[in-house]
Amino acid sequence: MTRAEAMGLLLSAIARLITGAQGHWKGCPPKAEQRIYFANHQSHLDWVLIWAALPTELRSVTRPIAAKDYWTSSPFKHWLTREVFNAVYVNRQRTDDQDPLEPLLEALSHGDSLVIFPEGTRSNKGLPQPFKSGLYHLAEQFPDVQLIPTWIDNVQRVMPKGEVVPVPILCTVTFGAPITLAPGEDKRAFLDRARDAVVALKPVLN
Repeated sequence: MTRAEAMGLLLSAIARLITGAQGHWKGCPPKAEQRIYFANHQSHLDWVLIWAALPTELRSVTRPIAAKDYWTSSPFKHWLTREVFNAVYVNRQRTDDQDPLEPLLEALSHGDSLVIFPEGTRSNKGLPQPFKSGLYHLAEQFPDVQLIPTWIDNVQRVMPKGEVVPVPILCTVTFGAPITLAPGEDKRAFLDRARDAVVALKPVLN
């Protein structure tokens, strides 16, 4: 077993210990099909929680999107995201000669599945902020890849924005039914519909 594999098992065990990492497949089965999981974003633990909730056989083919400036800022973070999670790095600051979606398009063209957070930044407001355009362009260029809305619940209480020490709280990840980009659908209409599909998965409090 490699160091990266051992670290992956350790992180999965820690995530399950702290959060429970319960995955609920309400709209699709956990099948080895190429997918884009798009989720609400509230914590640095978001990806780890999704990863721990996925069946083991899906983890190796499902890659998170990671901000290059943050996740390569130290040797450990760089090794963790590169070797353990096989992250796709993106530049948050767009330059004239680079399309920020290019690494995602390359990963999809190789058959990988992705986990993205269409808000683009973490939110502590409970509901997702308006989605940015990346998800629309991915759906447009890869119409055969399933788009799976995903709701992460309670993770903001485990590690609120600005905190570094996690607090044990039961968390869930709910995977919904796939959506598709309708022929001729307006970008904003699609993004609003995608956001609504994520919000619809939020557990109803009794």
